[in-house]
Amino acid sequence: MRLVVFGATGGIGLEVVRQGLDLRHEITAVVRSASRLPAELHARVDVVEADVMDPDAITPAVKGRDAVITAIGPRGRGPTTVHSASIASIIEAMRRTGVRRLLTVGASGMVADAGDGLLTRYVLKPLVVQRVFGQSYADLAASEELVRASDLDWTIVRPSRLTNAGRTNRYRTARDLNVRGGMSTTRADVADCMLGLIGDPTSARHVISVAS
Repeated sequence: MRLVVFGATGGIGLEVVRQGLDLRHEITAVVRSASRLPAELHARVDVVEADVMDPDAITPAVKGRDAVITAIGPRGRGPTTVHSASIASIIEAMRRTGVRRLLTVGASGMVADAGDGLLTRYVLKPLVVQRVFGQSYADLAASEELVRASDLDWTIVRPSRLTNAGRTNRYRTARDLNVRGGMSTTRADVADCMLGLIGDPTSARHVISVAS
């Protein structure tokens, strides 16, 4: 498939690029600075330098692609509009070009639901996790509202606490529910999950939680 990846120099995005290449996908990596993409990948991907917040700048990179993957996230825990502003721009670029498949990264910590154990649902998440990451989660929630309001074939992938432990090949997923006991997820497993969902029509317009 022809994929365009936003956030391609981040932890999850870089894993998506590398694993996508291993699967023989054609990858377009949209980055603010090409110098941040590892040198060995430059010859293997189509690198586009563009401001993701500008639909005019990214529309050419989106045009003709089979799917869009975005793993954009803020640096730090302070107030941010990175999630919502970037997804609004990406949705507009997809609307202009007719590309319909969108996969985006969320966070299971922002939602406490029946998939969680009692301690996680009523204590850990509301009293600890959501207080620490509250400002980032507010923007992430706004971005998810924009995704849900679109007419795209979207899938939101929500990992638990992210780690760099590597690909496990044994992660668990749940649809529209958090993964019970899913305390952490490797970035490599998130990438593997997202790439596997691209061609799965049953995941469209659903949230897929993932935990290693």
